[in-house]
Amino acid sequence: MSYVGIIITFVFINNFILTQFLGLCPFIGVSKNVESAVGMGFAVTFVTSLASLVTWMIQHFILVPLGLEFLQTISFILVIAALVQLVEMVIQKISPPLYKALGIYLPLITTNCAVLGIALIAVRSNYDPLESFVAGLAAGLGFLLAIFLMSNIREKLDGEWIPGPFRGVPIAFITAGLMALGFMAFDRALLNNLLG
Repeated sequence: MSYVGIIITFVFINNFILTQFLGLCPFIGVSKNVESAVGMGFAVTFVTSLASLVTWMIQHFILVPLGLEFLQTISFILVIAALVQLVEMVIQKISPPLYKALGIYLPLITTNCAVLGIALIAVRSNYDPLESFVAGLAAGLGFLLAIFLMSNIREKLDGEWIPGPFRGVPIAFITAGLMALGFMAFDRALLNNLLG
C-alpha cells in the first residue's frame, strides 16, 4: 500500500477512535476544551509515530531472530511507557499549563489501547519501518482530527440547552456516535477511487 493510502486509511477509513473505538478514555476525558484536546492529540501522535517505528525494530531485530515473539505485547507496552514518560517530561518542562490541563490523561496514554493497537497492526500488516512510522503518524493524526472536532462540538454544546439526563458524558457519547456515523462514509471504495 502506498504511503498516501496508509495515511487516508488510518486518518479516515480506520480512524481508531471512530471506527474501532480504541482509546475512548482520553478522547472523552480531554475533549472538553480545544486547547487540551489539541495538546493530547499531538502527544498521542508523537507516541504512536515513534512507538510504531520502535516496536517494528524490536519485533524484527530482537523478538523474531531470538524466537521471543511471545514477549511482543509486554515489550511493546514497555516501549510505549518509556515514550509516554518522555512526552510527559517534555510537556511539563515546555508548557506547565497544558501539563496541568491534561492531568491524569497524559500518563494514561501508556495504557491507551489505541497506541498498542496501531503498533500491533503495523507489525501484523507486514509494513516496513517507514510504513510503520507513517501508519503510527496517520493514526495519531486521525486521533488529533477526531478529538479536535469533538472538543469544538463539546464547547458549542456547553452553551446550548440540553435535557438534564443527557448533559456531560451522555451527550459526549451521542456526539461520538454521530461522528462515527459520519466517518463511515469513508470506505475502501473511496480509497480505491482516489488512488486508482
